[in-house]
Amino acid sequence: MKKTAIILSLAAAGVALGANAASPEPFKVQDLVKMNKLHSAAMSHDGTKVVYAVKNIDENGDAESDLYIQAVDGSGTAKRITSAKGTEHSVAFSHDDKSIFFLAGRDGSSQLYELALDGGEAQKISNLPLNIEGFKLSQDSQQVVFNVRVFPECKDLTCSADKFAAESERKSTGREYDQLMVRHWDTWGDHSRSHLFVAQLNGETITAPVDITSGLDTETPPMPFSGMEEVTFSPDGKYVVYSAKAPSKSQAWETNYDLWQVAVTGGKAKNLTEANKAWDAQPTFSSDGRYMAYLAMTKPGFEADRYRIMLRDMVTGQEKEVAPLWDRSPSSVSFGSDNRTLYVTAQDVGQVTIFEVNTQFGDVKTIYNQGSNSIVGVSQDKILFNHKSLVEPGDLYTVALDGQNKQRLTEVNKEKLAKIKFGEYQQFNFKGWNNETVHGYWIKPANYKAGKKYPIAFLVHGGPQGSFGNSFSGRWNAQLWAGAGYGVVMIDFHGSTGYGQAFTDSITKDWGGKPLEDLQKGLAAVTEQQKWLDSTRTCALGGSYGGYMMNWIQGNWSDGFNCLVNHAGLFDMRSMYYVTEELWFPEFEFGGPYEENKALFEKFNPVNYVENWKTPMLVIHGEKDFRVPYGQGLAAFTFMQRKGIPSELLIYPDENHWILNPDNLEQWYAKVLGWMDRWTKK
Repeated sequence: MKKTAIILSLAAAGVALGANAASPEPFKVQDLVKMNKLHSAAMSHDGTKVVYAVKNIDENGDAESDLYIQAVDGSGTAKRITSAKGTEHSVAFSHDDKSIFFLAGRDGSSQLYELALDGGEAQKISNLPLNIEGFKLSQDSQQVVFNVRVFPECKDLTCSADKFAAESERKSTGREYDQLMVRHWDTWGDHSRSHLFVAQLNGETITAPVDITSGLDTETPPMPFSGMEEVTFSPDGKYVVYSAKAPSKSQAWETNYDLWQVAVTGGKAKNLTEANKAWDAQPTFSSDGRYMAYLAMTKPGFEADRYRIMLRDMVTGQEKEVAPLWDRSPSSVSFGSDNRTLYVTAQDVGQVTIFEVNTQFGDVKTIYNQGSNSIVGVSQDKILFNHKSLVEPGDLYTVALDGQNKQRLTEVNKEKLAKIKFGEYQQFNFKGWNNETVHGYWIKPANYKAGKKYPIAFLVHGGPQGSFGNSFSGRWNAQLWAGAGYGVVMIDFHGSTGYGQAFTDSITKDWGGKPLEDLQKGLAAVTEQQKWLDSTRTCALGGSYGGYMMNWIQGNWSDGFNCLVNHAGLFDMRSMYYVTEELWFPEFEFGGPYEENKALFEKFNPVNYVENWKTPMLVIHGEKDFRVPYGQGLAAFTFMQRKGIPSELLIYPDENHWILNPDNLEQWYAKVLGWMDRWTKK
């Protein structure tokens, strides 16, 4: 087999082993929840400095977060520049790099602060009655645009604050609605919306903010996962461009996000992308104002279409797609200092790679393609980025624009990583559905010994348009199974992202077809290639679509595993369609609403194959999961209990589609690993 990646050890991954780490221990969830977290990094405009936040977590689980400043060339050491309680985040440099702005909740609400870098304390420059959730500065730092949750009918922030207060004191508990969406992700709608406000930065404070999206019954920026990357000032400071849906009653089944341009003084917004009925996102201007780049999908109703890079000449109005033949979907886009070169990140064969894109000719050049990377900033000669891998939680690095001279800037978990032993890992490939190449990863147990065979943790990713690649997760962290003595196998089956749009599209209308075949062939191939994997002791587990696949495996590969773990899995596609919140997702995946395409929904409906179920299964669900409501998990558990199939249920009243509470995460892994040990380590 051709090796597609190098086997990595801790030393090869650049993890320094200190004198006190002579006998590092296998990775445990208690280590995971106490990892320090680097976040909110920003590079100065002159490219010489970086400010970032580090959330430091001690052995007792107590956390504190502060800001640090460091030279981008690696000289000197990091200097802590804040020490107040709470978390500073969303950092931005002033235009002259003499100060930074950030958000913090030091007085009970999230407000904007400014800190001069030549000394002194941070000054609070906003005192609004509501929380600021995100912000961006104009190019000259004279204006700020920020988002606040308000009631669209209100004319000022005080009105919205009063309505929130009145709502909290209301004695009745009923919620009233006359259109979808009534809930989203993990929150019931309260009729408030995220709106954009512009204020002038006037010395030590900001002027009265203007709601530039006044009256709109829509979210700006889109919720729940988008942020201020969807909002930008024009370089001349006269306009704000943002991504949002037009107000309508079709919010739940359309993905037609457009780019809107509105004056900083407010007024009617202009739709810049009205012709495209699919998703438009991340407007980004060149510093000279000549060009606006943005990302655009082409398929209405589809959230996993390939993002095209679009470039608009703001002088002539002409627009073109950049690199139309490039078969990757960018997740971010930034202009280089020449205002003609773009630097983007995109999933790419199990990595998240940094690319350079020539806007004139469309040439695409790989800059750095190991691990999972996100760009912090681009200077005249280097790129500053955050890097993660299967053995690295996240640190800042630089690399020259030609991809050479990679340099580490931070080691925020150096001492903690020195005490941990990770499993070696490698990417592999095999022939899957239709004899097409499919990729995956295996990880050896942390205490691997040659000649010994190990049980298998077979991880199936969600999405389904997703990937279990070379990254470090705070939730489904593959190294935790390696630390518990399992050989880990992860397959990026047909439908996964980062392998071309045709590969991603292939799962649509075929949820139980190609992916199942890839999983079967992949497990057979990897156990043949890696003799230390014991195919007679295997447990499969997955969340969301991965949980759906556990239910699908129960009915269609019932002799494949010793046990299964189903987290937030879809059990009955009919009931699922009518209780989930983002209807565009099942409607695109199954060719329309349930009542219009029952045959396809029922063809791949796990509930129709329950007569074949027999494998012991652990079911886990969060009660605040509105994407896959917890009734789906209860239904699977109820069936198995009634039929006498070994099964257990773990339910979290305070969790959504994910497990976010560290204490709950520890319980989650203890339960999952205990369940797996019971059936695979006899």
